[in-house]
Amino acid sequence: MERLVVWVRRHRWTVDLPLYGVFVFLAPSWTGPEPWIARAIPLLFLLPLLVRRRYPRTVAVLTIAGAAVVYFNEIWAYDRGRTELAMAVVLFNLVKRRDRGFAAVIAVAIAVLGTQWYVLYAPETANPTLALVGILPLHIAAWALGEFFRKQEELAAEEKKRDDAQTRAAVAEERTRIARELHDVLAHSISVIVLNAEGAKLARHRDPAAVDRTLDTIVHTGRDALAELRRLLEVLHAGRAARSPQPTLAELRELVGQSGREVTLDVTGDPGELPASAALQAYRIVQEALTNMIKHAPADATAHVGVAFEPPEVRIEVTNTGGHAPPAAALPSSGRGLAGMRQRVEMYHGELTTGPLPDGGYRVRASLVVTP
Repeated sequence: MERLVVWVRRHRWTVDLPLYGVFVFLAPSWTGPEPWIARAIPLLFLLPLLVRRRYPRTVAVLTIAGAAVVYFNEIWAYDRGRTELAMAVVLFNLVKRRDRGFAAVIAVAIAVLGTQWYVLYAPETANPTLALVGILPLHIAAWALGEFFRKQEELAAEEKKRDDAQTRAAVAEERTRIARELHDVLAHSISVIVLNAEGAKLARHRDPAAVDRTLDTIVHTGRDALAELRRLLEVLHAGRAARSPQPTLAELRELVGQSGREVTLDVTGDPGELPASAALQAYRIVQEALTNMIKHAPADATAHVGVAFEPPEVRIEVTNTGGHAPPAAALPSSGRGLAGMRQRVEMYHGELTTGPLPDGGYRVRASLVVTP
């Protein structure tokens, strides 16, 4: 059924077939020595109506002119029903196309022609008054239907715009989410890899065993980063249905171990009932906070990660000390880390506070409100 509706909308001429049938097959009742003249009357209005959608004003003028010719001819004048129907059609067409000004001009012309017919021929009818006002409902209905269908088209256009806007918003939201995930994965993993590689370079002569451990950390971090990137690429290619499990708070200890710094982890409460999406946001917040520490804090800075589950709230706090070693070479920053954390917190109607500490360190404190 839906396919039929779409096909009819693309081929509007099919809707006009009954209308064309009225003009072609319903001949006037007049009979005379040359009845073929009466048969030719419909063509006077039918031919312009075929192209009324493409040339609405031109067809309207031709129809009014044809009606004037008909009403000044005693032979054709009594085929009034078909003539008024043709004028009603062009009036409807103009109103539907939002051309109210020109439609008003045509309506005035219709009224003048109706008055002309009344003056010339109504006295010969059984009820002259009915002959004058009886045709008015047809044109009133034509105008009203034009307005109705115009409003329907406007509503359909608005709905299409709204659907398109929602689609674009959904695409933009998904792109933002994927970009945020990519940033978190790459920023943390690459920072760990670069700093560990620099440390291995400095320790290669005095502590070969430390170099081996550092290289193991680099290999492990790189493999994890590749696994997460592969998971995100699967989402890009296959959509939400194909998403693999995302990192959770159970993997926090592994995340802390990858940092290459002295980081303590304190988890309180039961995370078992935490929704997977909220767990992912908490994991990413901790990951980004540790990434900031790796990028900006001195090499001897220590950190503490605290995650507390107190339904319906999850509280996260990541602090690091200022340290005393000279600052490491600055790593490039995208400037999106704090913005990404803020977006994650807003998703769960929580709060985010960040800022330096008196000892030169830094603190990130966030909360997520998880509704049951």
